[in-house]
This record gives sequence, C-alpha cells and structure tokens, in this order.
Amino acid sequence: MGPMDNPHRTITTPIYYVNGRPHIGHVYTTTICDVWSRFERLLGRDVFFLTGTDEHGQKVEQSAEAQGVSPQELADQNTAEFRRVMGLFDLTNDEFIRTTDPRHEKQVQALVQRLMDSGDVYLGTFEGWYDAGQEEYYTETKAREVEYASPISGKPLDRATEENYYFKLSAFQDRLEQLFASQPDFVRPEARRNEVLGRLRDGLQDVPISRTNFSWGIGVPGVPEHVIYVWIDALFNYITALGLGDPESDWYAARHQYWPATIQVTGKEILWFHAVIWPALLMALGLPLPTCVYAHSFWISEGQKMSKSLGNFIDLEKLDGYIATYGRDALRYFLASQGPLGATDSDFSRLQFHETYTTDLVNTLGNCSSRTSAMIGKYCEGRCPTDTGTCAGGGVEWASFTAKQVEESIAAMEQFDLAASIGAAMAIVHRVDAFINDTAPFKLAKDPDQAETVGNILYRCAEAVRIAACLLEAVIPRAIGQLREAWELGPASGDLTEECRWGQFQPGAAIAKVALFPRVDAPAATEA
Repeated sequence: MGPMDNPHRTITTPIYYVNGRPHIGHVYTTTICDVWSRFERLLGRDVFFLTGTDEHGQKVEQSAEAQGVSPQELADQNTAEFRRVMGLFDLTNDEFIRTTDPRHEKQVQALVQRLMDSGDVYLGTFEGWYDAGQEEYYTETKAREVEYASPISGKPLDRATEENYYFKLSAFQDRLEQLFASQPDFVRPEARRNEVLGRLRDGLQDVPISRTNFSWGIGVPGVPEHVIYVWIDALFNYITALGLGDPESDWYAARHQYWPATIQVTGKEILWFHAVIWPALLMALGLPLPTCVYAHSFWISEGQKMSKSLGNFIDLEKLDGYIATYGRDALRYFLASQGPLGATDSDFSRLQFHETYTTDLVNTLGNCSSRTSAMIGKYCEGRCPTDTGTCAGGGVEWASFTAKQVEESIAAMEQFDLAASIGAAMAIVHRVDAFINDTAPFKLAKDPDQAETVGNILYRCAEAVRIAACLLEAVIPRAIGQLREAWELGPASGDLTEECRWGQFQPGAAIAKVALFPRVDAPAATEA
C-alpha cells in the first residue's frame, strides 16, 4: 500500500448479520480493526473506524416469525447484544451503523435509483440456484462446481426462478481486470487475490439486486414489491455511513472526507462480494475505490473446524472465561499476534493461548518491566537515572537499534501485518532482557563505585521498555496505561514516531514497580 495521499484513514469491518449471536469471528475482525485504528491515532492520523449490523433479509424475517416477534424487534434485540459485546473488548469504533437506520435506508434507495437511471440496473428473470444460508445466488456452472451444496454450510442449494432487478456486473469485466492488474495490492493477502483472479477468468454474470419472495428489507424505488437484495443493502453501508448517498445530510458534511477507505477488512467467505461486486458498484456510481480489501482466514478450535456439536465453538461464554482468567488485554494480544491474517486458518487452543500469555506477556514484557522498575527502586531510589554514556552498552547501540525496530513496527502496521508490528516491539523487550543478563547491574550494584554505570544500564533498560510500550499501546491499552501511570510517562503524545525517539525518558521521573500481567497457572488455563 505504501504512504497514502489522503490525510484521513478509514477502516471498516463487514457489518454483522443479526440472525445469530456474536462469536469469535466477529470479535476478531473488530479487534484487529481497532488495533490498527488506535495505532494510526497514536501516529497522529485522523481515523474513522466503522462497524455495525446487517439487519434485513429473508433469514431475519423467518427467524422473527418463528420467535413470534416482528423482524424489527428481533433486529433490535440482536443489535443490542452486538453493541454490548463490542463494549467488552475495549473497541474505539467511530460509528456503529444499522441497516434499519432511516438515514441508511434513504441513501440506499437514492443509490439504487442512480444505478437504475444510468442503465446499470435492469429488470430481468433469474433462473438458477440459491444458497439460503448465505443469501447468495449461483449460476448453473457455479452450482455444479460446488456440487449443488453451499460451500459454507454444506446444505443443498435451492432451485430458484424469480423476476429480479439485475446489476450489469458483466459490463465491468474489463475494468475489474484492469484494476487487479494495475493495483496488485487491491485484494490482500496474495492468495486471496489469486482466488478472485481465478474466478474472474471464468467471466462475470449479471447479479440480481432484488427479491420478491419476502418483505423485510428496503424497497426498490417506485417498485415496493421488489426488496433490495440484502447483500447490496449491506455493501452500501460503507458509504451511507459517510453520507455519500445524501450530500445534503449532516453525515456527509461531517464525514465525506473519509472516503475512499484505506482498508476494508472482511472474512474470506465473503470476499467475492467485496472484491468484485463492490468495486463494480462504486465504478457504476462514479465513486473512488478503497485502497485495499483485506480478507482474513478463519479461526479453528483445538485443531478442528469449529462446531457446536463438537463442543469446540468459541462463543461469547468462552471468551468471557478467557477475559475473567487472563484479562481483556491478553485476549486482544492473542487475537492480534496469533490470528489468521494470512492465507491459512489459525487455531484457538487453550494451550496456545496460555503459552502466548505466559511467554510474551508474563515472562517477557511483564517480567522485564517489573525487573527494571524493581532495580531502579532498589538502586536509584525509584527515580529514572541519568545516562552519562559510561556504560559499554552490552554490545547494543540502543538509539539505532530501537529506531530500526520502531520503523519496522510502524511499517508493518501500515501493511496491516499486526503480528510483525508486535514482533518488532517485542524484539526490543527481548534485547533488554539479554542486556540485563549481559551487564548484570544487580551484581555491579554491590560496588558503590559502579553506581553511575548501574544508573546508565538501568536508564537504557527503562527507556527501551518505554519505547516498546508505546508501540504496543494499541494492542494492550490497559497494561500500557498502567505503565504510563506508574512510570510518570504522561498520556500518548499523538506523535508516535517522535515519542519513540531515543532519550525521551526524563531523568528524575518517579518509577514505581509494576506487575502488569499476573501469572496464571496451567490448570486454570484449561478451564477458561
């Protein structure tokens, strides 16, 4: 992606379908978007972070009927649950959009009207196959390819014949091919891009954008018996939340500068909608395209695909158990550092969670910050010492080493490589641990003549930990907030690059001992 001209940054999650309860997939996607948003804000960037709920469609209508409530009541109940859950994970989204919001509905109709007026939408008849679970249409060719069963749920596809309004997706074949050729980073990671290119080579078919066999949705302008297909309705949220479908609105006035989006994050199962249909819709509307669509892989559990029948489904209750045992920061750290951002799925296992927490947070960051602050308390009267430069440095040129790690951490986060960004920060902490072992200030302190050298060593330890902490604040905000308070670091400056420059720690600042991450024994871990 590289540096972007737009001074504003926008990140979006897919909006979450309200027909089921929140689970690990929703929490993961929203958390990694939150980490990126926080990091960008620490760099001083103006960020808009969008998430929300997708509330229309046949499945919601059917579920509401089965429960004896109206679709709106069901949507309200489930959206409230999503909002509650988001509150548990220290998320900083700027908007939580609902597709039942009248401001969204009004804009969707206006955008569809524009497509009808331009000739990009026409009335036709669909004959083919329909995946009711995904609310997705398939041509005969595609249905045969998936053996007439949903690739997501495994349930048989339904044969469908229906009069629909169609979007002329086929007309955008050349422009989409040109997009993928000229912007190789438009879809990431590369394995996902290659999947889209493979399907694109089969040729594009026009896609239905309306349904007539249910009523819970937004009506096609002037033709209310046609309900706008839930996927079209949902995709438009990314621009309706910014008011782009209503230039006279307060949303437009306050937010239109945040389009195009910097990164649109989604799961790999809905990539086609985001990588092909969505850019074609934007092209038809004459709107700029997002810089990147990033499709992550899935979480599996204990080495197997998640399944309620296997009992390995990571639901809210299980996540609450992990938070109760390890804390919110630990869950955020695990999701960000071990998650499936690449082409392969990641395993959410009790053992791996416990090992990641113990190795990275307790034994590395927690132990190093505790060790450093304890020695400063013991040998420097709890005050940040001065570095006079008389210590050999244990083979480390700290200013250049930390500058390199800071540069790597920021560059990795810009590329949405959360694990590499975290890894660059943690490398600083590992180096501090090795430095303490090499220089042994606890031994030198026995000789009063070595007091200055001990102070120099401990200044370098504290300063390096401070820089690592600044880089990790977006991931583990609570723990770093504790460290800032205990070490009198003050709030984040809003200029992360400058804040991470070597030598910012003020000699004489009070440094209290910290214990950021309590040790958790393994038996408790297996019960999480």
